[in-house]
Amino acid sequence: MLYRFAMPLALLAAPLAAEPVAPAPTEAPAPSPALEKAGEGVAAVLKGTTPAEEVFAPQFLAAVSPTQLKALVDQIAAQFGPFEGLEKVTAAAPDRGTIALRFEKAIYSGPFAVQPDGKVGGLLLNDYKPLGDDSTAIERDLAALPGKVSVLYAPLDGGTPRIAVNADQQFAIGSTFKLYVLAMLARQVEAGMRRWEDVVRIDDVRSLPSGQMQDWPKNAPVTLQTLATMMISISDNTATDQLIHLLGRETLAEEVRDSGHSAPDRMLPLLTTREMFALKADAGRGSAYAAAPEAQQHVALEALAQEITADPSAITAPAFTSPTLIDGVEWFASAEDLRKVLRQIAQLKDPTARNILAVSPSIPAARRKDWAYAGYKGGSEPGVLNLTWLLQKPDGAWWVLAISWNDPAKLVDSAPLEILAQRILALP
Repeated sequence: MLYRFAMPLALLAAPLAAEPVAPAPTEAPAPSPALEKAGEGVAAVLKGTTPAEEVFAPQFLAAVSPTQLKALVDQIAAQFGPFEGLEKVTAAAPDRGTIALRFEKAIYSGPFAVQPDGKVGGLLLNDYKPLGDDSTAIERDLAALPGKVSVLYAPLDGGTPRIAVNADQQFAIGSTFKLYVLAMLARQVEAGMRRWEDVVRIDDVRSLPSGQMQDWPKNAPVTLQTLATMMISISDNTATDQLIHLLGRETLAEEVRDSGHSAPDRMLPLLTTREMFALKADAGRGSAYAAAPEAQQHVALEALAQEITADPSAITAPAFTSPTLIDGVEWFASAEDLRKVLRQIAQLKDPTARNILAVSPSIPAARRKDWAYAGYKGGSEPGVLNLTWLLQKPDGAWWVLAISWNDPAKLVDSAPLEILAQRILALP
């Protein structure tokens, strides 16, 4: 849980770049025989008729194994049908260009490069074009996922959704709860109570990764903007807990309620990430906490805080190998709730919070051009996955895409949900 989840969608489509490659120009020359042969070789490898070692350079395969290549094709085929073959090769130069690969229901494409010996040294599939895809097909594939799924793809102002599936139901959202921390901090800055450049010092409030700041020196000075950027862009848990302690749990509870959260009792008391780790590491304690009313949960957290302060090493790091108390010890929100907190962020006069969300937008470059703005926060732990975007179209209209997937029985695989997100973002 709470691992970094920046979701590089371009790399989901293909984590296949062993060296930089350039895209083809708009008007490209005819591909060289070497480039054409390399494209045919890539298709043959992905079909399984040619060994990868005959087509790809050793340094490429050191970064991306034949097993990973097969897994890539399997992931795409699960959504778009079987791989059919090479669609075309477009040249940017004799040794580099763009390759397009046809699946039954989509064409995936991206830059690739050929070495002097004719072997492929770089490949990145970072764009795709669905063939005959629509919201009905996407909703059907969402329904086929195990566990339960929620999706809201809609105007931010509450207009008619493009896709809405269980959008008003509460789901565990993992680190996406950090949007509420960002919103509260930004609103305090806008009210003149704080400044982004205010300096605080990292104290003993240390959490576990994801993140880096748990290893930073004690009393290291950082600005509030630095903490917020680390919290959102790499989902740094220590940065998050520093901000929760600074803002105060009750102040953040006000933010949750003021945002219009439809079931604040599910979210509150708002846990720090370190408290979450501690409760999940002790199954008995975590179960008792989940079953207790909110008042008793506050008492339990006070006792836990005293234990952590007295002996931080007493908190055992949990081994998250399977879903653990995801229905009771987590942060919860519906897709509609996430739309509301994003609306608060979109309405801020100061763009800093939106700039922070845009550091890691998690949209492929080919899709990024469709939006004037893209900001992202996601969250995950075993059995929990959330992907949430704040988006602005070129005409100025704000949109939200919020997807949650929970399964208390087994792990959830991020790949199919990420591909579904790409398909939603590509809808006309």
